Amino acid sequence: MSTATATARPGAVLADLLPASRVRDAALVLGGAALTGLAAQLSVPVPGSPVPVTGQTFAALLVGTTLGARRGFLSLALYALAGVAGVPWFADGTSGSGAVSFGYVLGMLLASALVGALARRGADRDAWRMAGTMILGEAVIYAVGVPYLAYAAGMSASAAIAAGLTPFLIGDALKAVLAMGLLPTAWKLVKR
Repeated sequence: MSTATATARPGAVLADLLPASRVRDAALVLGGAALTGLAAQLSVPVPGSPVPVTGQTFAALLVGTTLGARRGFLSLALYALAGVAGVPWFADGTSGSGAVSFGYVLGMLLASALVGALARRGADRDAWRMAGTMILGEAVIYAVGVPYLAYAAGMSASAAIAAGLTPFLIGDALKAVLAMGLLPTAWKLVKR
């Protein structure tokens, strides 16, 4: 499929601008998992929380949006499975499913599919729709991550919200603003 065909077709995501092949799709899935693993190493501890601030969430949502629902989900599934199998690319170079923050990784699987599906409907081409897409994706991550944190850390719901949601809201707003500019601008640069 030519670039012109991919961009003219309704429902295209940025990754569809590349010539279609199974090799392309495999490379994109692997690259998305690697990007998420690298971004997870950008980690800052949060006082009073067992969950650090990382670039992992932004990368997961970016992967879903640029690759689409299927490839985005597969990227995050590969990221999660490799991390559970021992690849030290979760936050702070950890691996395994025993961390109290593993629920956020599971939430990223669902969020990548959601934002990818929304991107196929054009949500990545307009700044305000992109911000809304990011916020919805982050909400899905928290909907899985915070209850998992409460369970795994033996916290009450209010303590899990205080430790696993509230300290991250400003950073998430900044990520949404960054995405508002980044993805719609990418589409303008390719003039589609």
